[in-house]
Amino acid sequence: MFSEEKARYLPLLCGRRWDRASILGACQGGKIQRPRSSTCSLSRSECACIPTILISSMSKPRPASRSDYRAWRAISTRWMDNDAYGHVNNVVYYSWFDTAVNAYLIEHGALDLVGGDAIGLVVETHCNYFAPLSFPQTVDIGLRVAHRGTSSVRYELGIFGSGDTAAAQGHFVHVYVDAQTRKPTPLSPTLLSVLDALL
Repeated sequence: MFSEEKARYLPLLCGRRWDRASILGACQGGKIQRPRSSTCSLSRSECACIPTILISSMSKPRPASRSDYRAWRAISTRWMDNDAYGHVNNVVYYSWFDTAVNAYLIEHGALDLVGGDAIGLVVETHCNYFAPLSFPQTVDIGLRVAHRGTSSVRYELGIFGSGDTAAAQGHFVHVYVDAQTRKPTPLSPTLLSVLDALL
């Protein structure tokens, strides 16, 4: 059943303003349906089948504070991180996510890049931006675990400048697979222990 939490899909081509109420009223069973009041010229079946866009939330996210995170890593920005607009380019933030998560796992013995039996593959990332960062500046990356399943982990990260509220924040989902077969494998006892400290 379609829920408010999953109200994330919007038609791209419907000539209609899709606000939150419209989406919830138009969606059934997790699929977009064309509401009868829509001025869209497409048929119901066409509207239900057009490409969709994933939006992160139906309400504006609020920046987290430093106290929301369990572990930290300081990273220095580089000259090359700035883009033509004079601030750190958005793609760099995902590199910081990768660095913070994997460095923590390596330092705590939960990730062996050479001889490990399992590896974590990224299946989902997301980031919200609240304030610009730029070179030269040191940023602090806060890390916590929001959820762990049988073979997956959702890490949440906050990127901070000098203030107490996040300049950006997002999540990073790993699915752990056998290093040889690439099939999902249960989280190891060592990894579970390390993750517990981040919950």
